[in-house]
This record gives sequence, C-alpha cells and structure tokens, in this order.
Amino acid sequence: MSRIGRKPVVIPDKVKVECKGDRLSVNGPLGKLDLTLPALLSVEFGDKVVSVKRANDEHQTRALHGLYRALINNMVVGVSHGYSKILDIVGVGYKSEVKGKNLELNLGFSHKIVFPIPEGIKVTVDKQVRITLNGADKQMVGEMAARIRKLRKPEPYKGKGIRYAGEVVKKKLGKAATAVGGGAK
Repeated sequence: MSRIGRKPVVIPDKVKVECKGDRLSVNGPLGKLDLTLPALLSVEFGDKVVSVKRANDEHQTRALHGLYRALINNMVVGVSHGYSKILDIVGVGYKSEVKGKNLELNLGFSHKIVFPIPEGIKVTVDKQVRITLNGADKQMVGEMAARIRKLRKPEPYKGKGIRYAGEVVKKKLGKAATAVGGGAK
C-alpha cells in the first residue's frame, strides 16, 4: 500500500470538505478548490480527517492513490494557509510593477512585457525588483512563477535575469579570465 496514500489528511477547523459523486470540493478562508477523483479511488470522511481508498492493487491505481492524497492535502493547506513564491529581478534597469490585472516587466528588451495575472493569484511588487505571488492553488502559483522566470532566465556570466528567492546561480568565467593563463606557443 502507498505510504503517502495511507496517511489521512487532517482537516483544520475553518476548512470544509465535501464530496458529491466524483467531485471533491474544499472550502476555506482563502478560497474554494475543486478536484475530480478517478473512478478507482474513493474518499472516506472521519472525525476531522479525510482518507483516500483504492479499489484494487494494480500498479496504476497504487500510483493514483498517493497522487490524489497529496493533491487533496495541497488543497487543504492552500485554502487554510495559502502558497507563495518569491522572484528576484537582477540587472541594471530591470524592474516590474503591477498595473490593474497585469504585471508589467522591463527586462532589457526594446518593449515592456505585459503579463496577465490569473484569477486567484495575488501579485505584489516590492522595490520594483521583488515579485511575490500568493494563492490557494499550489500548481497555479508554481506555474505562474515558472512562466515569469522563463521570460528572462538568469544568465551564467553576470547573473542577470529573474530567479527564485534563494536560488544560487553559478557564474562562469568569461573569455578574459581564461586567456590570462597563456596559450600554446
């Protein structure tokens, strides 16, 4: 049996979990999330816990068992505490700002990049170089952070670009540093 799938998901006081047919919905102070369960899995409710049960022991069913338990746990954590990602912009003249429902980025191109902010995500910009993404859906927050980072990945020579907070970019030596050692004569 799946080690992750066996663990029950603990439901906090302010969170309400309902299952109607194959639709599981989780309501909390930060929003509402829905999930469609496959036919091979079922959900059992206990006292402040939810357990995922599977129909058989086939390989595919065992894999889905742990996956859906983790997805349900992510939904519960998301509507109660939320998820956040922090991006840092490094580079002279690189900056960002929120205008309405869009994030405008100046990343050294000849034009501004206008990035639409999806529903359910809150974006804040601190000092024009630190972008904070907050939301209840872990997958949506992570995907939006990855899409923003992809606009200007950190380059290895000067380290300019968009990176996650705490990400270490290994810098390479340039041409001048390798030519100092001399060449073959």
